[in-house]
Amino acid sequence: MIRKIITTGDGSKTIQIQDWNEQYHSIHGAVNEAYHVFIDKGFTYLTNEAISILEIGFGTGLNALITLIEAEKKNKIVDYTGIEAYPISIEEISQLDYIETLKADAFREAFLEMHRSSWENKIVVRPHFSFNKQKKDFREISDSNLYDLIYFDAFGARVQPELWTEIIFEKMYNALKENGVLVTYSAKGSVRRAMQAVGFIVERLPGPPGKREMLRAIKVSGETNFSNNS
Repeated sequence: MIRKIITTGDGSKTIQIQDWNEQYHSIHGAVNEAYHVFIDKGFTYLTNEAISILEIGFGTGLNALITLIEAEKKNKIVDYTGIEAYPISIEEISQLDYIETLKADAFREAFLEMHRSSWENKIVVRPHFSFNKQKKDFREISDSNLYDLIYFDAFGARVQPELWTEIIFEKMYNALKENGVLVTYSAKGSVRRAMQAVGFIVERLPGPPGKREMLRAIKVSGETNFSNNS
């Protein structure tokens, strides 16, 4: 597949897969989307002092980098796992230039270490931030009761509908701890219904620039097929 670096609406960059006409992040703003969906509606929503995070679609590492920055600001301990089936190159990471965009030079080495680290090998990139990336298909995930928060950042249902099904969301539900949270940029009705079908309580929330809504799903024992925004 042909990949191209493009500039998004907020001036930050992302990768476009030209064969699919699909981007790794919103064309309306890669950084804005990451902050709005995954930090504001996910990371800061949790009050835990220590948070275990699973990212579905590690991709460029932007979500992990911003989470690292915010974790240090808020003095939180983070155990971060990123799943990626098709990793990008260090050259592409350099071209995206997220460190400069975020004015985060203090985190440059930590960010590069995430990308350079061996697969399936947990490392400590900063004193309160451990990181493990796993090269696998999302359908191979079989974790149980491990995570407080899931960043569901897979490619859209238009190009990969198989990743937005009840089968996948059941895996996400099982991977979360009690009262665990999943956030995603998608707000499709079929996605919301798939989440509800496996037991999530699902909220529709205001979306990032360019999107009217997004979804936040919560794992609550004994609550199935229910939404307070149905």
